[in-house]
Amino acid sequence: MIRHTITVFLILSAIFSFGISGSIRVVNRVDNSMDDINTLDRLNGTYVSTKDVSRILAKRKPFINEARGKMVLYLGDHRIKISGNSSYILVDEQVYQMPMHAIWTESDIYLPAESFFGIVKRTTFPGIQYDPRRMVLDLDVKEFTVMGVEISQKANGTILRVRTRHTFPEGNISSFFHENGWFYLTIAGGLADTTEIRRSDTRGVVKSVTADQLGQTAQLAFQMRAKVQSHEVYQSTDPGEIVISIRTPMDNSVARIKKVKDRWKLDTVVLDAGHGGKDPGTIGRKGTKEKDIALDIVKRVGLLLEKNTKLKVIYTRDEDVFIPLWKRTKMANESNGKVFVSVHLNSNPNRTAYGFETYLLRPGKTEDAIEVASRENEAIKMEDRSNNKYQNLSGESLIVATMAQSVFMKESEELAAIVQEEMGKKIKSKNRGVKQAGFHVLIGASMPNVLIEAGFLTNGNEEKNLRKSKYRQSIANSIYRAIVKFRYSREQYLSES
Repeated sequence: MIRHTITVFLILSAIFSFGISGSIRVVNRVDNSMDDINTLDRLNGTYVSTKDVSRILAKRKPFINEARGKMVLYLGDHRIKISGNSSYILVDEQVYQMPMHAIWTESDIYLPAESFFGIVKRTTFPGIQYDPRRMVLDLDVKEFTVMGVEISQKANGTILRVRTRHTFPEGNISSFFHENGWFYLTIAGGLADTTEIRRSDTRGVVKSVTADQLGQTAQLAFQMRAKVQSHEVYQSTDPGEIVISIRTPMDNSVARIKKVKDRWKLDTVVLDAGHGGKDPGTIGRKGTKEKDIALDIVKRVGLLLEKNTKLKVIYTRDEDVFIPLWKRTKMANESNGKVFVSVHLNSNPNRTAYGFETYLLRPGKTEDAIEVASRENEAIKMEDRSNNKYQNLSGESLIVATMAQSVFMKESEELAAIVQEEMGKKIKSKNRGVKQAGFHVLIGASMPNVLIEAGFLTNGNEEKNLRKSKYRQSIANSIYRAIVKFRYSREQYLSES
C-alpha cells in the first residue's frame, strides 16, 4: 500500500514538474496549411515551444543563448526577448508580465500559451487567435488600423497625429481629459499597434504615450506635462490620421501675439441657405423646391458644427423667409463671420446635366457659369427696388467688387477646393470642380466665401436623391468636414506665422 502511494506521488510530481507532451494545431488561413506546436501540459496550464512558435510565425531563426537560458524571437519588425524561469518578456523595449514563469528545458523555452499568444496578438501579430479549449491556433492576415503617433509642438499647444489605415465612423471616436492628467482617445473598431505607439517620441505638453487593445476597441492614453486649456479632434484622409489639437495656456508675450491673430481666427461660420419665402429658386419636376432643400442641408451642417466644434454658427435664415441678397452678407459682416458658405441647387435646360460644383466671386469664364450666376441673381427682382443696392455685375463694376475681396481670394479658393474634395469622397455624383462667376450674394462678404451648387433639381435622378434625407445628410457631412479641415489649415498657418 505504501509502495503504491509513493508510486502515484512520483507520477504526479513528474507531471507537475515536467508536464505531459502534447501539441496545439495551427490553422493557417493564408495558405490553407496545417502545422503543430509542441506543448507541455502542466496542472497550471498549457505551455508552448518557443522554437516551434518561431518556426511558424517568424521569417528568421531565433537567437538562442543556452548558457544563460535566453532566446530572442524575430516577429516582423519586432524582437521578443524571453528568459527561462522568468514571467517577464520584452517586446522591443516594452516589458510584459505573464501569470506563470517560462520553463527552460532541452534547449528550448516553453511559455504559458494563453498569456503569451495574447501578448503577441496585442503587440506584433494581430491576425493570431488562440482557442485554449480546442487547442487550436488560428492564423490570418489582419493589419493594425491604428499604426502610430506623431507629436509636434506649436506656439499655442501641441498637435497629435494618430496614423490610421482608414477613416472611422465619427461616432466610433471619443476623447476626454481625466483629472489625473491623462488624455484618453478611444477608437471603437480600431486595432492598435500598441508596441509602435508606445515607442512614440514625446514633445510639447505630452510627457508619455501608451496604448491598449480592449477587445474590438483601441485606447490611446497621453500623459500631460501641464494644464490643458482645450482640445479638438477631427479626421483627415490624406494621409489617413486622427488629428488632436491640444491648446495650453500661454505666457504674456505669446498672449499679445494671440490677440492680434484672434482677429483672423476662424471662430464664426455663416451659413446661407439660398432663396426662401416668396423666392422658391429652382423647382424640380416632382415639385422639389430649391429653397427647402438648401435650408435642410444648411441646418444639418449647422447641427454638426454646433455638436462637434466650438464654432459659433450664424444662419442668414433658419426658416422659410425671404432675405434680400445684400442683407445676407451684411448679416455675415455684422456678426464678425470668418467664413461664408452659401448653399444652392442647380438647374440646366439640359436635363442630363448633373453633379456638384463650388463657385468663387470672379467674372464668369464660361457660359454655364455666367448662366448659373444670372439665375441665382434673379432673386433681386423680388426685392424692394426703391433703394437700388446693386450694380450691374459685369465689366468694370464686377472687377472692382472682386478686387475688394481679393484679400480673401486665396482662402476662398482653398475652401472651395476642400469642399469639392470632401463631396467627391462621399457623394455619388459628378464632381464638376471649382468655378467662378459674379454672384450678388457673395459681394461684400469680408471673409473667405463660396457658393455651393449641391446638385441639379432639373435632373430626374439627382432630384430623386436630393429628396432623400440620407443623401442630404451625406452632403451636409461633406460640407462640415470641409469647414473643419479648412479651419485647421488656417489655424495651422496662423500658429506658424
